Amino acid sequence: MDSATSNQNALAGTADNGLKIVIVGGFGAGKTTMVRSVSEIRPLNTEETMTQAGAAVDDTAGVHAKTATTVAFDFGRISIDERTILYLFGAPGQERFWFLWDRLFSGTLGAVVLVDTRRLADSWYAIDRLEHHGTPFIVACNDFGGPVHSLEQLREALDLSPEIPLIDCDARDRTSSKYVLITLLQHLHALSSATSAPSTTSTTSTTAATSAREPSTT
Repeated sequence: MDSATSNQNALAGTADNGLKIVIVGGFGAGKTTMVRSVSEIRPLNTEETMTQAGAAVDDTAGVHAKTATTVAFDFGRISIDERTILYLFGAPGQERFWFLWDRLFSGTLGAVVLVDTRRLADSWYAIDRLEHHGTPFIVACNDFGGPVHSLEQLREALDLSPEIPLIDCDARDRTSSKYVLITLLQHLHALSSATSAPSTTSTTSTTAATSAREPSTT
């Protein structure tokens, strides 16, 4: 225990890059579960017991066994290497807490949209808000043992463009959750590379054009 605490303190003092990742999705999609499964620290959560007062406003169809819900956000952390840390924020899923999302998106590098295939429509708002903010994201379909759909069918149902990664996952499994985060980082790297490539080409073309216009000095 002392050793683990010492390592975490040392890491906190040497890390250069703290990257903020948000996990969003519908009510009961598994956001809290994913943060818990992958976080290397004991995650902070704001789960409260569901009561009859919320029964009239929360759609629990398909998630009747759920007894607690996030009322603010979940927080966890995972190290990529000695100098790079991902800070994970799990957003609340109920519509009455969506006003918190815009604040959570501030300063976000990218996002994971966690999908429950039994309740696909719950994912539309998350995708819409991320697109509105211009936040890069991937979509991960959490396995609840529901109807089996191909990724092509899910992509069409969610109206996802071809360049947005869509993968299956099990939010309870640490390895699976880590793969989701790695897929997001790879997507962000690909977007960054694609953005920088045109400017490099443009600079090369401008230099070549300038050289062609300059008179020869020989």
